[in-house]
Amino acid sequence: MSCTTILVGKKASWNGSTMIARNDDSASGHYMPKKFVVVHPEQQPRTYKSVISHVEIELPDNPMRYTAMPNAVEGKGTWAAAGANSAGVAMTATETITSNERVLGADPLVEYEKKDGVEKAGGIGEEDIVVLVLPYIHSAREGVERLGTLLEKYGTYESNGIAFADEEEIWWFESVGGHHYLAVRVPDDAYVVMPNQFGIDHFDFEDAFGEKKNYMCSSDMKAFIEENHLDLTLSGPFSPRDAFGSHSDSDHVYNTPRAWYMLKTLNPHTYKWEGENADYTPVSDDLPWSMVPERKITVEDVKYVLSSYYQGTPYNPYGKDERAGIYRTIGINRTDFLGMLEVKKERRQVLEWVAFASNAFNVMVPFYTCIDKTPDYLSSTTKTVSTDSFYWTSRLIAALSDVAYGKNIMHIERYQESVGAKAHALVKKYDALLAKLTDENEIVQLCETANAEMAEMVRTESEKVLEKVLAEASNTMKNGYVRSDN
Repeated sequence: MSCTTILVGKKASWNGSTMIARNDDSASGHYMPKKFVVVHPEQQPRTYKSVISHVEIELPDNPMRYTAMPNAVEGKGTWAAAGANSAGVAMTATETITSNERVLGADPLVEYEKKDGVEKAGGIGEEDIVVLVLPYIHSAREGVERLGTLLEKYGTYESNGIAFADEEEIWWFESVGGHHYLAVRVPDDAYVVMPNQFGIDHFDFEDAFGEKKNYMCSSDMKAFIEENHLDLTLSGPFSPRDAFGSHSDSDHVYNTPRAWYMLKTLNPHTYKWEGENADYTPVSDDLPWSMVPERKITVEDVKYVLSSYYQGTPYNPYGKDERAGIYRTIGINRTDFLGMLEVKKERRQVLEWVAFASNAFNVMVPFYTCIDKTPDYLSSTTKTVSTDSFYWTSRLIAALSDVAYGKNIMHIERYQESVGAKAHALVKKYDALLAKLTDENEIVQLCETANAEMAEMVRTESEKVLEKVLAEASNTMKNGYVRSDN
Protein backbone atom coordinates (compact mmCIF):
# COMPACT_ATOMS: atom_id res chain seq x y z
CA MET A 1 0.00 0.00 0.00
CA SER A 2 1.10 3.56 -0.66
CA CYS A 3 1.19 5.20 2.78
CA THR A 4 2.87 7.94 4.83
CA THR A 5 4.10 7.59 8.43
CA ILE A 6 5.18 9.92 11.24
CA LEU A 7 6.57 8.85 14.62
CA VAL A 8 6.93 11.23 17.59
CA GLY A 9 9.08 10.46 20.65
CA LYS A 10 7.75 11.18 24.14
CA LYS A 11 9.99 14.22 24.74
CA ALA A 12 9.03 15.68 21.38
CA SER A 13 5.26 15.32 21.87
CA TRP A 14 2.92 17.88 23.38
CA ASN A 15 1.94 15.83 26.44
CA GLY A 16 4.76 13.32 26.97
CA SER A 17 3.03 10.50 25.13
CA THR A 18 4.53 8.50 22.31
CA MET A 19 2.68 8.95 19.02
CA ILE A 20 2.77 6.79 15.91
CA ALA A 21 0.58 7.64 12.92
CA ARG A 22 0.10 6.41 9.37
CA ASN A 23 -2.05 7.16 6.37
CA ASP A 24 -3.31 3.84 5.00
CA ASP A 25 -3.70 4.50 1.27
CA SER A 26 -5.07 2.28 -1.47
CA ALA A 27 -3.36 1.86 -4.82
CA SER A 28 -4.18 4.34 -7.57
CA GLY A 29 -7.83 4.22 -8.58
CA HIS A 30 -8.83 1.94 -5.68
CA TYR A 31 -10.58 2.57 -2.37
CA MET A 32 -11.04 0.10 0.48
CA PRO A 33 -13.72 0.71 3.13
CA LYS A 34 -12.34 0.19 6.64
CA LYS A 35 -13.92 -0.33 10.04
CA PHE A 36 -12.77 0.07 13.65
CA VAL A 37 -13.25 -3.08 15.75
CA VAL A 38 -12.12 -4.96 18.86
CA VAL A 39 -10.75 -8.51 18.51
CA HIS A 40 -11.22 -10.66 21.62
CA PRO A 41 -8.94 -13.61 22.52
CA GLU A 42 -11.59 -16.16 21.55
CA GLN A 43 -11.85 -14.55 18.09
CA GLN A 44 -8.12 -14.80 17.42
CA PRO A 45 -7.22 -17.83 15.26
CA ARG A 46 -4.84 -20.48 16.60
CA THR A 47 -3.76 -21.43 13.09
CA TYR A 48 -3.46 -18.46 10.77
CA LYS A 49 -3.64 -18.78 6.98
CA SER A 50 -2.94 -15.85 4.68
CA VAL A 51 -5.34 -15.22 1.81
CA ILE A 52 -2.65 -13.72 -0.43
CA SER A 53 0.36 -15.94 0.26
CA HIS A 54 -1.38 -19.07 1.63
CA VAL A 55 1.25 -19.31 4.37
CA GLU A 56 0.04 -21.15 7.49
CA ILE A 57 1.38 -20.18 10.91
CA GLU A 58 0.64 -21.71 14.30
CA LEU A 59 -0.11 -18.99 16.88
CA PRO A 60 0.32 -18.98 20.67
CA ASP A 61 -2.59 -19.91 22.93
CA ASN A 62 -2.54 -16.70 24.98
CA PRO A 63 -3.59 -13.79 22.75
CA MET A 64 -4.64 -10.47 24.24
CA ARG A 65 -7.59 -8.31 23.28
CA TYR A 66 -6.69 -5.70 20.66
CA THR A 67 -8.23 -3.09 18.42
CA ALA A 68 -7.90 -3.32 14.65
CA MET A 69 -8.85 -1.50 11.46
CA PRO A 70 -9.65 -4.37 9.07
CA ASN A 71 -11.10 -4.24 5.59
CA ALA A 72 -14.88 -3.89 5.61
CA VAL A 73 -15.09 -5.90 2.40
CA GLU A 74 -14.29 -9.61 2.49
CA GLY A 75 -12.12 -11.46 0.01
CA LYS A 76 -8.60 -10.08 0.34
CA GLY A 77 -7.81 -11.00 3.94
CA THR A 78 -8.02 -9.13 7.21
CA TRP A 79 -5.53 -6.24 6.75
CA ALA A 80 -5.87 -5.26 10.43
CA ALA A 81 -3.60 -2.26 9.75
CA ALA A 82 -3.28 -0.61 13.17
CA GLY A 83 -4.33 -0.99 16.77
CA ALA A 84 -3.46 -1.31 20.43
CA ASN A 85 -3.60 -4.32 22.74
CA SER A 86 -4.70 -4.68 26.36
CA ALA A 87 -1.07 -4.36 27.53
CA GLY A 88 -0.99 -0.80 26.16
CA VAL A 89 1.23 -1.57 23.17
CA ALA A 90 0.41 -0.03 19.79
CA MET A 91 1.51 -0.82 16.28
CA THR A 92 0.84 0.23 12.70
CA ALA A 93 1.63 -2.00 9.75
CA THR A 94 2.67 -1.37 7.17
CA GLU A 95 4.47 1.38 5.30
CA THR A 96 5.35 -0.16 1.94
CA ILE A 97 8.99 0.75 1.24
CA THR A 98 11.45 0.51 -1.62
CA SER A 99 14.49 -1.69 -2.06
CA ASN A 100 16.98 -2.30 -4.86
CA GLU A 101 18.06 -5.06 -7.21
CA ARG A 102 21.21 -5.96 -5.28
CA VAL A 103 19.29 -6.64 -2.07
CA LEU A 104 16.47 -8.52 -3.78
CA GLY A 105 18.96 -10.60 -5.72
CA ALA A 106 20.84 -11.52 -2.55
CA ASP A 107 17.70 -12.34 -0.55
CA PRO A 108 14.67 -12.70 -2.87
CA LEU A 109 11.16 -12.00 -1.70
CA VAL A 110 9.13 -15.09 -0.82
CA GLU A 111 6.20 -15.12 -3.21
CA TYR A 112 3.28 -17.53 -3.51
CA GLU A 113 3.54 -19.96 -6.44
CA LYS A 114 1.17 -22.49 -7.93
CA LYS A 115 2.36 -24.76 -10.71
CA ASP A 116 0.75 -27.94 -12.00
CA GLY A 117 -1.64 -27.88 -9.05
CA VAL A 118 1.19 -27.75 -6.50
CA GLU A 119 1.27 -24.74 -4.17
CA LYS A 120 4.31 -23.12 -2.64
CA ALA A 121 3.38 -20.73 0.16
CA GLY A 122 4.66 -17.21 0.12
CA GLY A 123 5.82 -15.14 3.07
CA ILE A 124 3.99 -12.78 5.41
CA GLY A 125 2.91 -9.29 4.40
CA GLU A 126 0.74 -6.31 5.20
CA GLU A 127 -2.37 -8.49 5.18
CA ASP A 128 -1.04 -10.54 8.11
CA ILE A 129 1.40 -8.68 10.32
CA VAL A 130 -0.85 -7.00 12.90
CA VAL A 131 -2.80 -10.23 13.53
CA LEU A 132 0.43 -12.23 13.87
CA VAL A 133 2.17 -9.82 16.25
CA LEU A 134 -0.01 -7.36 18.20
CA PRO A 135 -1.98 -9.84 20.38
CA TYR A 136 1.23 -11.35 21.80
CA ILE A 137 3.55 -8.46 22.73
CA HIS A 138 3.95 -6.54 25.99
CA SER A 139 6.32 -3.83 24.78
CA ALA A 140 7.45 -2.15 21.59
CA ARG A 141 10.75 -3.99 21.85
CA GLU A 142 8.92 -7.33 22.01
CA GLY A 143 7.14 -6.33 18.83
CA VAL A 144 10.45 -6.05 16.99
CA GLU A 145 11.63 -9.36 18.40
CA ARG A 146 8.47 -11.28 17.48
CA LEU A 147 8.18 -9.84 13.99
CA GLY A 148 11.90 -10.37 13.39
CA THR A 149 11.58 -14.05 14.33
CA LEU A 150 8.57 -14.50 12.04
CA LEU A 151 10.30 -12.73 9.16
CA GLU A 152 13.45 -14.84 9.44
CA LYS A 153 11.40 -18.05 9.51
CA TYR A 154 8.67 -17.38 6.94
CA GLY A 155 10.06 -14.51 4.88
CA THR A 156 8.03 -11.74 3.25
CA TYR A 157 6.75 -11.08 -0.26
CA GLU A 158 7.11 -7.29 0.01
CA SER A 159 9.32 -4.63 1.58
CA ASN A 160 7.73 -2.99 4.59
CA GLY A 161 8.23 -0.61 7.50
CA ILE A 162 6.40 -1.21 10.79
CA ALA A 163 6.09 0.95 13.92
CA PHE A 164 5.69 -0.24 17.51
CA ALA A 165 5.05 1.98 20.53
CA ASP A 166 4.58 1.67 24.26
CA GLU A 167 4.53 4.47 26.83
CA GLU A 168 8.34 4.72 26.87
CA GLU A 169 9.64 3.73 23.43
CA ILE A 170 8.96 3.76 19.72
CA TRP A 171 10.72 1.26 17.48
CA TRP A 172 10.82 1.42 13.69
CA PHE A 173 11.31 -1.88 11.82
CA GLU A 174 12.30 -2.13 8.14
CA SER A 175 12.48 -5.40 6.23
CA VAL A 176 15.53 -6.03 4.05
CA GLY A 177 15.00 -8.49 1.21
CA GLY A 178 12.95 -11.58 1.94
CA HIS A 179 14.26 -12.58 5.37
CA HIS A 180 16.28 -9.76 6.93
CA TYR A 181 15.50 -6.64 8.95
CA LEU A 182 16.84 -3.60 10.77
CA ALA A 183 15.12 -1.84 13.68
CA VAL A 184 15.95 1.47 15.34
CA ARG A 185 14.58 3.04 18.52
CA VAL A 186 13.25 6.50 17.72
CA PRO A 187 15.08 9.09 19.88
CA ASP A 188 12.80 10.37 22.64
CA ASP A 189 13.35 14.00 21.65
CA ALA A 190 12.87 13.49 17.92
CA TYR A 191 10.33 12.64 15.26
CA VAL A 192 10.61 10.49 12.12
CA VAL A 193 8.89 10.93 8.76
CA MET A 194 8.50 8.05 6.32
CA PRO A 195 7.08 8.03 2.79
CA ASN A 196 7.12 4.78 0.74
CA GLN A 197 10.89 4.53 0.82
CA PHE A 198 13.58 2.77 2.85
CA GLY A 199 14.38 5.39 5.45
CA ILE A 200 16.91 4.41 8.14
CA ASP A 201 20.04 6.49 7.52
CA HIS A 202 22.27 5.32 10.40
CA PHE A 203 22.89 2.10 12.29
CA ASP A 204 25.11 0.99 15.18
CA PHE A 205 26.08 -2.67 14.72
CA GLU A 206 28.05 -2.68 17.97
CA ASP A 207 24.87 -1.93 19.88
CA ALA A 208 22.73 -4.25 17.71
CA PHE A 209 25.04 -7.20 18.45
CA GLY A 210 25.64 -6.15 22.02
CA GLU A 211 23.35 -4.30 24.42
CA LYS A 212 20.56 -3.77 21.85
CA LYS A 213 19.70 -0.51 23.55
CA ASN A 214 18.72 1.40 20.42
CA TYR A 215 19.35 -0.99 17.51
CA MET A 216 18.33 -4.52 16.53
CA CYS A 217 18.74 -6.56 13.37
CA SER A 218 18.82 -10.04 11.87
CA SER A 219 21.38 -12.31 13.51
CA ASP A 220 23.37 -12.65 10.25
CA MET A 221 23.04 -9.07 9.03
CA LYS A 222 26.75 -8.21 9.08
CA ALA A 223 27.64 -11.35 7.14
CA PHE A 224 24.76 -10.71 4.71
CA ILE A 225 26.10 -7.23 3.95
CA GLU A 226 29.71 -8.36 3.55
CA GLU A 227 29.00 -11.45 1.44
CA ASN A 228 26.82 -9.50 -0.98
CA HIS A 229 28.94 -6.32 -1.14
CA LEU A 230 26.01 -4.15 -0.02
CA ASP A 231 27.99 -1.53 1.92
CA LEU A 232 28.48 1.37 -0.51
CA THR A 233 30.29 3.62 1.97
CA LEU A 234 33.62 5.08 0.83
CA SER A 235 34.31 6.59 4.24
CA GLY A 236 32.36 7.30 7.38
CA PRO A 237 29.59 5.27 9.01
CA PHE A 238 27.50 2.62 7.28
CA SER A 239 24.39 3.98 5.53
CA PRO A 240 21.46 1.51 5.51
CA ARG A 241 19.52 3.78 3.16
CA ASP A 242 22.26 3.61 0.54
CA ALA A 243 22.78 -0.11 1.01
CA PHE A 244 19.19 -1.29 1.07
CA GLY A 245 17.07 1.50 -0.40
CA SER A 246 16.48 3.22 -3.71
CA HIS A 247 17.12 6.64 -5.24
CA SER A 248 15.11 6.33 -8.43
CA ASP A 249 13.52 9.00 -10.60
CA SER A 250 10.12 7.85 -9.36
CA ASP A 251 11.23 8.40 -5.75
CA HIS A 252 11.82 12.04 -6.63
CA VAL A 253 8.19 12.61 -7.59
CA TYR A 254 6.51 10.06 -5.34
CA ASN A 255 8.46 9.76 -2.09
CA THR A 256 11.10 12.33 -1.20
CA PRO A 257 8.82 15.37 -1.74
CA ARG A 258 6.52 14.10 1.00
CA ALA A 259 9.35 13.74 3.50
CA TRP A 260 10.69 17.15 2.47
CA TYR A 261 7.35 18.86 3.09
CA MET A 262 6.82 17.25 6.51
CA LEU A 263 10.33 18.16 7.67
CA LYS A 264 9.96 21.68 6.27
CA THR A 265 6.67 22.10 8.14
CA LEU A 266 7.94 20.90 11.52
CA ASN A 267 11.42 22.46 11.27
CA PRO A 268 10.85 25.58 9.13
CA HIS A 269 13.88 27.49 10.45
CA THR A 270 16.39 24.68 10.93
CA TYR A 271 17.42 24.53 7.27
CA LYS A 272 16.87 26.40 4.05
CA TRP A 273 14.24 24.30 2.30
CA GLU A 274 13.55 26.26 -0.88
CA GLY A 275 15.15 28.53 -3.42
CA GLU A 276 18.73 29.04 -4.44
CA ASN A 277 21.32 27.35 -2.22
CA ALA A 278 18.66 25.33 -0.39
CA ASP A 279 20.02 22.78 2.07
CA TYR A 280 17.32 20.30 1.06
CA THR A 281 14.82 20.17 -1.81
CA PRO A 282 11.93 17.86 -2.76
CA VAL A 283 14.39 15.65 -4.66
CA SER A 284 17.14 15.41 -2.03
CA ASP A 285 18.29 11.83 -1.41
CA ASP A 286 19.85 12.69 1.95
CA LEU A 287 16.86 14.08 3.88
CA PRO A 288 17.26 13.37 7.62
CA TRP A 289 15.40 10.27 8.82
CA SER A 290 14.81 11.82 12.25
CA MET A 291 14.96 15.39 13.53
CA VAL A 292 14.49 17.23 16.80
CA PRO A 293 11.51 19.54 16.20
CA GLU A 294 11.63 23.29 16.78
CA ARG A 295 8.77 22.94 19.28
CA LYS A 296 6.73 20.12 20.75
CA ILE A 297 4.52 18.32 18.24
CA THR A 298 0.77 18.22 18.82
CA VAL A 299 -1.99 15.93 17.61
CA GLU A 300 -2.99 18.73 15.25
CA ASP A 301 0.54 18.90 13.83
CA VAL A 302 0.44 15.18 13.06
CA LYS A 303 -2.95 15.55 11.39
CA TYR A 304 -1.78 18.59 9.40
CA VAL A 305 1.33 17.00 7.91
CA LEU A 306 -0.55 13.80 7.08
CA SER A 307 -3.23 15.91 5.38
CA SER A 308 -0.83 18.08 3.41
CA TYR A 309 -0.86 18.73 -0.31
CA TYR A 310 2.07 21.18 -0.49
CA GLN A 311 0.15 24.23 0.70
CA GLY A 312 2.25 27.37 0.42
CA THR A 313 4.42 25.93 -2.36
CA PRO A 314 4.21 25.95 -6.17
CA TYR A 315 3.34 22.23 -6.03
CA ASN A 316 -0.14 22.67 -4.51
CA PRO A 317 -2.53 20.82 -6.89
CA TYR A 318 -5.23 23.42 -6.18
CA GLY A 319 -2.90 26.24 -7.29
CA LYS A 320 -2.25 27.69 -10.73
CA ASP A 321 1.53 27.40 -10.92
CA GLU A 322 2.80 25.29 -13.83
CA ARG A 323 4.40 22.98 -11.23
CA ALA A 324 1.07 22.37 -9.46
CA GLY A 325 0.42 18.68 -8.91
CA ILE A 326 3.78 17.36 -10.08
CA TYR A 327 4.46 15.59 -6.76
CA ARG A 328 2.43 12.90 -5.03
CA THR A 329 0.49 14.55 -2.21
CA ILE A 330 0.42 13.27 1.39
CA GLY A 331 -3.30 13.95 1.94
CA ILE A 332 -4.21 12.08 -1.22
CA ASN A 333 -7.69 11.23 -2.51
CA ARG A 334 -7.30 7.48 -1.95
CA THR A 335 -6.48 7.42 1.75
CA ASP A 336 -8.62 4.74 3.40
CA PHE A 337 -7.93 5.86 6.95
CA LEU A 338 -5.48 7.70 9.17
CA GLY A 339 -4.67 5.97 12.44
CA MET A 340 -2.71 7.79 15.14
CA LEU A 341 -1.98 5.86 18.32
CA GLU A 342 -1.17 8.02 21.32
CA VAL A 343 0.28 5.96 24.18
CA LYS A 344 0.03 7.80 27.48
CA LYS A 345 1.89 7.03 30.68
CA GLU A 346 -1.34 6.83 32.68
CA ARG A 347 -1.90 3.07 33.03
CA ARG A 348 -0.48 2.67 29.53
CA GLN A 349 -3.73 4.15 28.27
CA VAL A 350 -3.91 4.32 24.48
CA LEU A 351 -6.02 6.75 22.50
CA GLU A 352 -6.60 5.68 18.92
CA TRP A 353 -7.26 8.75 16.79
CA VAL A 354 -9.15 7.80 13.63
CA ALA A 355 -9.91 9.59 10.37
CA PHE A 356 -11.35 8.19 7.16
CA ALA A 357 -10.94 9.14 3.49
CA SER A 358 -8.87 12.05 2.16
CA ASN A 359 -7.25 13.86 5.08
CA ALA A 360 -7.43 17.22 3.33
CA PHE A 361 -11.16 17.28 4.09
CA ASN A 362 -11.73 15.00 7.08
CA VAL A 363 -11.47 15.08 10.87
CA MET A 364 -9.42 12.91 13.24
CA VAL A 365 -11.25 11.70 16.35
CA PRO A 366 -9.88 9.94 19.47
CA PHE A 367 -11.26 6.70 20.92
CA TYR A 368 -10.22 4.83 24.04
CA THR A 369 -8.88 1.33 23.34
CA CYS A 370 -9.55 -0.27 26.76
CA ILE A 371 -12.91 -1.48 25.46
CA ASP A 372 -14.89 -4.57 24.50
CA LYS A 373 -16.69 -2.96 21.57
CA THR A 374 -16.49 0.05 19.28
CA PRO A 375 -19.35 2.41 18.28
CA ASP A 376 -21.55 1.25 15.40
CA TYR A 377 -20.78 4.44 13.47
CA LEU A 378 -17.23 3.13 13.02
CA SER A 379 -17.65 -0.64 13.21
CA SER A 380 -20.65 -1.31 10.95
CA THR A 381 -19.11 -0.20 7.65
CA THR A 382 -19.89 -2.37 4.63
CA LYS A 383 -19.30 -1.98 0.89
CA THR A 384 -22.65 -0.18 0.62
CA VAL A 385 -22.46 3.62 0.69
CA SER A 386 -24.34 4.91 3.73
CA THR A 387 -24.27 7.99 5.93
CA ASP A 388 -24.71 5.63 8.88
CA SER A 389 -20.96 4.97 8.48
CA PHE A 390 -18.22 7.44 9.44
CA TYR A 391 -16.08 6.01 6.63
CA TRP A 392 -18.66 6.64 3.89
CA THR A 393 -19.71 10.01 5.29
CA SER A 394 -16.07 11.10 5.22
CA ARG A 395 -15.69 9.86 1.63
CA LEU A 396 -18.75 11.86 0.55
CA ILE A 397 -17.56 15.01 2.31
CA ALA A 398 -14.13 14.75 0.67
CA ALA A 399 -15.37 14.12 -2.87
CA LEU A 400 -17.93 16.93 -2.71
CA SER A 401 -15.48 19.37 -1.13
CA ASP A 402 -12.91 18.80 -3.85
CA VAL A 403 -15.47 19.59 -6.57
CA ALA A 404 -15.99 23.09 -5.17
CA TYR A 405 -12.70 23.51 -3.30
CA GLY A 406 -12.65 27.31 -3.19
CA LYS A 407 -16.12 27.54 -1.66
CA ASN A 408 -15.95 24.46 0.56
CA ILE A 409 -12.56 24.86 2.20
CA MET A 410 -14.04 27.38 4.65
CA HIS A 411 -16.68 24.86 5.75
CA ILE A 412 -14.01 22.17 6.14
CA GLU A 413 -11.75 24.37 8.26
CA ARG A 414 -14.62 25.20 10.61
CA TYR A 415 -15.62 21.52 10.74
CA GLN A 416 -12.09 20.45 11.64
CA GLU A 417 -11.74 23.12 14.34
CA SER A 418 -15.15 22.36 15.88
CA VAL A 419 -14.61 18.58 16.00
CA GLY A 420 -11.06 18.99 17.29
CA ALA A 421 -12.11 21.28 20.13
CA LYS A 422 -15.03 19.06 21.14
CA ALA A 423 -12.81 15.96 20.98
CA HIS A 424 -10.18 17.45 23.27
CA ALA A 425 -12.88 18.55 25.71
CA LEU A 426 -14.35 15.03 25.85
CA VAL A 427 -10.94 13.45 26.40
CA LYS A 428 -10.23 15.89 29.24
CA LYS A 429 -13.60 15.11 30.81
CA TYR A 430 -13.24 11.33 30.62
CA ASP A 431 -9.55 11.25 31.56
CA ALA A 432 -10.51 12.94 34.83
CA LEU A 433 -13.25 10.38 35.46
CA LEU A 434 -11.02 7.44 34.53
CA ALA A 435 -8.33 8.60 36.96
CA LYS A 436 -10.73 7.88 39.84
CA LEU A 437 -11.35 4.25 38.82
CA THR A 438 -9.37 1.10 39.60
CA ASP A 439 -11.83 -1.66 38.70
CA GLU A 440 -11.13 -3.00 35.20
CA ASN A 441 -14.78 -3.56 34.33
CA GLU A 442 -15.71 -0.04 35.37
CA ILE A 443 -12.85 1.36 33.28
CA VAL A 444 -14.00 -0.56 30.22
CA GLN A 445 -17.60 0.60 30.67
CA LEU A 446 -16.57 4.24 31.07
CA CYS A 447 -14.26 4.07 28.03
CA GLU A 448 -17.15 2.70 25.97
CA THR A 449 -19.40 5.49 27.23
CA ALA A 450 -16.76 8.03 26.23
CA ASN A 451 -16.42 6.48 22.79
CA ALA A 452 -20.19 6.50 22.26
CA GLU A 453 -20.37 10.19 23.10
CA MET A 454 -17.39 10.89 20.83
CA ALA A 455 -19.01 9.01 17.94
CA GLU A 456 -22.31 10.83 18.35
CA MET A 457 -20.49 14.16 18.41
CA VAL A 458 -18.59 13.52 15.20
CA ARG A 459 -21.68 12.10 13.52
CA THR A 460 -23.64 15.27 14.26
CA GLU A 461 -20.83 17.55 13.10
CA SER A 462 -20.20 15.48 9.96
CA GLU A 463 -23.85 15.54 8.93
CA LYS A 464 -23.87 19.33 9.29
CA VAL A 465 -20.85 19.84 7.04
CA LEU A 466 -22.06 17.24 4.54
CA GLU A 467 -25.19 19.32 3.99
CA LYS A 468 -23.08 22.44 3.40
CA VAL A 469 -20.56 20.94 0.97
CA LEU A 470 -23.33 19.19 -0.93
CA ALA A 471 -25.07 22.53 -1.45
CA GLU A 472 -21.85 24.19 -2.66
CA ALA A 473 -21.04 21.31 -5.01
CA SER A 474 -24.60 21.35 -6.37
CA ASN A 475 -24.26 25.04 -7.20
CA THR A 476 -21.18 24.35 -9.34
CA MET A 477 -22.88 21.79 -11.59
CA LYS A 478 -22.34 22.44 -15.30
CA ASN A 479 -26.06 22.31 -16.07
CA GLY A 480 -26.81 25.24 -13.79
CA TYR A 481 -28.33 28.49 -15.08
CA VAL A 482 -28.55 31.90 -13.44
CA ARG A 483 -32.13 32.65 -14.46
CA SER A 484 -34.69 31.37 -11.95
CA ASP A 485 -38.47 30.99 -11.94
CA ASN A 486 -38.73 32.40 -8.43
